[in-house]
Amino acid sequence: QVQLVESGGGLVQAGGSLRLSCAASGSIVSRNPMGWYRQAPGKQRELVARFTSDSTTNYADSVKGRFTISRDNAKNTVYLQMNSLKPEDTAVYYCSLVDGIWTYWGQGTQVTVSS
Repeated sequence: QVQLVESGGGLVQAGGSLRLSCAASGSIVSRNPMGWYRQAPGKQRELVARFTSDSTTNYADSVKGRFTISRDNAKNTVYLQMNSLKPEDTAVYYCSLVDGIWTYWGQGTQVTVSS
């Protein structure tokens, strides 16, 4: 069983920064793809940033140049550094981990950016 625990969300003014963390536990290996998604009210969940199985990174166009995903394999933790935040970044952010045919999700952490 895989468990993902996110932290680091909160309220920030536009232009500010936040760093999200996601700690994974259970039957995982460092090559398991992990990433961040977000869901704003009334919208579908969308990719923010992720590591692929060969450790390359993908970013949504809307966050390129502002957000950076990183990973500490020794701690089974993935981070999302978010800079130059905009009100449209407001959403619940979810961590994900892919293990074969299964995708695991964290409980989500709220990020609110005020204008």
